[in-house]
Amino acid sequence: MSDKLFLSIGEAMVELSQAEGGLWRMGFAGDTLNTAWYIRACLPAQWEVAYFTRLGMDPFSGRMLDFLDSNDIATRFIARDRERTVGLYAIELHDGERSFSYWRGQSAARRLADDEQALSAAIVDADVVYFSGITLAILEPGRREALLRLIGEARDTGKTTVFDPNIRPKLWENAETMRDCLARAAATASIALPSFDDEVAVFGDAGIEDCAARWLRSGAGEVIVKNGGGPMAIATSDDSISTLTFESVKAVDSTGAGDSFNGGYLAARLGGEGPDKAAAEGHRIAAQVVCRPGALIPREQIRVAR
Repeated sequence: MSDKLFLSIGEAMVELSQAEGGLWRMGFAGDTLNTAWYIRACLPAQWEVAYFTRLGMDPFSGRMLDFLDSNDIATRFIARDRERTVGLYAIELHDGERSFSYWRGQSAARRLADDEQALSAAIVDADVVYFSGITLAILEPGRREALLRLIGEARDTGKTTVFDPNIRPKLWENAETMRDCLARAAATASIALPSFDDEVAVFGDAGIEDCAARWLRSGAGEVIVKNGGGPMAIATSDDSISTLTFESVKAVDSTGAGDSFNGGYLAARLGGEGPDKAAAEGHRIAAQVVCRPGALIPREQIRVAR
């Protein structure tokens, strides 16, 4: 029996990525699943890592369940939907940078918060609750409100709540709704993990320190502003903001970079490290991931600091 539970809430999808010879390789990924994958690699065995979503009854949904189970990501909180299926996306790479095409209109994950009782029970069981801007964006407005309320209540009871805004404007009804929901999500988050390139495009922050300060003002307890391998900002609830710079690496595939950073950072923080050392570990994990293709690299290839 595990002592602690890390619960990741969101949408997992079938991933098609380019392989050699013009072929395509099938896998499973999605921002919150990616972080669950990497935090499973980084956390000790006494932690259970579980995924909360909704899948279809189709063969691809079944394969995803088998994939999660076989990789020690608990599926006991995943519901099945007879009317919907699993979403799919394809990645094309150009000089290490990615472009995406999505087919997610009938994704069962859009209903992941419809059973509020099940969602509440999973959050109550968890010690750490992780969600993202994509998790919020795919939900109907009323279901977003329910999720934000439940996570806010979890933070109020002392649970660690973590939010990565992972801003995808095309998923939202409009920019005003998006900005409002992101700000309210900040107020539910013990830890916020924004990415500066996303944030500056939407909020126009002058720099990484301004971005971090805005998240603090919105109510986040601890903020780490990722910056695509450049200098990061770390802000804490005492309003102190510092910057860190790490050695950059040449990316083969930047897919999953931020998600894997999150996994390394959170595992280190949960293991008792301070924000600076945790950021260094997050960067170290992400640097390994971007040197290989795909969002999820084999866990046996991940070198974890113990």
